[in-house]
Amino acid sequence: MLRISLSYPVRATAAVAAVAVALAISALAITPARAADRFSGAYVALGDSYTSGPGIPGQVPGSLLCFRSDHNYPSLLARAINPASFTDVSCAGAVTASMTSPQGLAAPQFKALGPDDRLVSVGIGGNDVGFASIAVTCIALALLDPSGAPCQAHYTSGGTDQVAAAIAQTAPKIAAVLRGIHQRAPHARVLLIGYPDIVPDSASDCAPGVNDPLAAGDIPWVNGEEKALNRMLAAQAAANGATYVNTYRSSIGHDACQAPGTRWIEGVVNVQNAFPIHPNALGMRNDTRQILAALNG
Repeated sequence: MLRISLSYPVRATAAVAAVAVALAISALAITPARAADRFSGAYVALGDSYTSGPGIPGQVPGSLLCFRSDHNYPSLLARAINPASFTDVSCAGAVTASMTSPQGLAAPQFKALGPDDRLVSVGIGGNDVGFASIAVTCIALALLDPSGAPCQAHYTSGGTDQVAAAIAQTAPKIAAVLRGIHQRAPHARVLLIGYPDIVPDSASDCAPGVNDPLAAGDIPWVNGEEKALNRMLAAQAAANGATYVNTYRSSIGHDACQAPGTRWIEGVVNVQNAFPIHPNALGMRNDTRQILAALNG
């Protein structure tokens, strides 16, 4: 998704997969949750590519079509809290419908849930909004007007912000996902994971020498749309018995427009150890820190 995979999260494409880099990134230790060395129950992780970790070493054998990493935030969290059991069914390209319907060869993610679960995390919504196609469109339009805001003009032509409308239309789908989790795992604490900062507030916030594929004027618009998506997720969590985990605030200054080593989201060129416009290992470690803080809060 552009650097807006905002999936924010995002559908994996052949072009995206082709630029994934295989070099390894070592993970730093995550401090265990204060409450206990062992989490008193089963932990199940659901979600899209911003959860599964496409391209992050090492990819889990047998999860080829879902591009699931053993260093994504569910895996790091499981190592920190040591649950009674751990199941990760997150899958690149997942939408809210993937919770109850098959996604290609992948079973409905809700099939992993059960009454013994005590913790469920879910990161979903970006693909429902359609940020993968939005990203492609924005990158293409930037070639025609790199200093303007051609993508914003495209998606707001006619006086309606089509992306904002898609976010609003996704809200009841998020609510249905959260209700579905509660129904299938009635004793579980449910965490809804937000999306990290993908692009900065303005083009002037990009690191020197790092080229953003978006037109300069589109960067603040894309940033605003991601914030709107996260606000919607937070509202749905509050209304449906879930804890919203804000990964955006802590990732400001680590967006895809920063230099390697500083960025937690990869861009579309010089991609290292992740798919383009997706979290790298550093980003997953930050997600884990924010989830642990929420559990300990």
